Amino acid sequence: MSTYRAFEATGVHNLHLVERDLTDPAPGQVRLRVEACGICHTDVLAIEGLREDPSRPIVPGHEIVGVIDAVGAGVSAWRPGDRVGVGFLNGHCWECEPCRRGDFVNCANQEQTGTTVDGGYAEVVHARASGLVRIPDGISATDAAPLLCAGLTTFTALQRGPARAGALVAVQGIGGLGHLAVQYARSLGYRVVAIARGEEKETYARRLGAHEYIDSSSTDPGTELAALGGASIIVTTSSSGASMNPLVRGLAPNGSLVVVGAAPDPLTIATPDLIFGTRAVMGSLTGSSIENEDNLAFSLAHDIRPSVEVIPFTQAAEGYERMLSGKARFRVVLDLTAA
Repeated sequence: MSTYRAFEATGVHNLHLVERDLTDPAPGQVRLRVEACGICHTDVLAIEGLREDPSRPIVPGHEIVGVIDAVGAGVSAWRPGDRVGVGFLNGHCWECEPCRRGDFVNCANQEQTGTTVDGGYAEVVHARASGLVRIPDGISATDAAPLLCAGLTTFTALQRGPARAGALVAVQGIGGLGHLAVQYARSLGYRVVAIARGEEKETYARRLGAHEYIDSSSTDPGTELAALGGASIIVTTSSSGASMNPLVRGLAPNGSLVVVGAAPDPLTIATPDLIFGTRAVMGSLTGSSIENEDNLAFSLAHDIRPSVEVIPFTQAAEGYERMLSGKARFRVVLDLTAA
């Protein structure tokens, strides 16, 4: 096999199938045969031209599971046949100041899989060895793929603030991120409140593990959280800053609002809501490769799985459109094993 197929994004909303020459991995990298790749909303950065040079072809996709088939010079901890994953962060450099201080997520020289370097809408992917995640036995490629991004993002966010076992923790939004966050929060031993719009989502939220449900279309969610005693952590997964605004006053003293949903509109927060109660608002960006291994181990131990719609690799463009429409329940995953 001297070539492989990949979907390239160029310009704005232009995704097309091409054939590429197979190349050896560079020093410090591995090459893997992709088994599955999740479709994430962050893929809009590549496909909708929201990057530095939209004219440069890029392969989207950063929820990748595959098998290593070649390793580059200097790679000693990985070998052909290893089953691995690659997430949004393509591997840290070990040399910049954040890396030297152990802050690998904020590495100054880290590429973004599927946005600044080629990702997983392809049969073959190259990745830095430092960004690889070991995939444990007992979990399928199509289930593991979304956990590498949506799973890790929410699992890490839930650990950003101090919360004792049994504390009230809220998850805003029961979608691609939120349906996993509720499962993690329940398994971490919290009293879980799910917040979403509409009564129809309550049954599903409780099935995922929520103890309480707040319909934000009919009541003020901050007021309702305060009436329940206040949340130690609120993880916001929606793509609306306005919907997050009332949540701060629903925090318990020393509570944290952790933002993982990227919204086009800003947060507007009354300063007294922060000062009185010593509350905090923070962002959370995914996690490191070793934290992703912790995430997968925890997911496997607690039977946490994403809700996925699996489609053939050749239907990547259709899968992206379904994700973009908001109709997917809840993650679309490309299956390359049958391609």
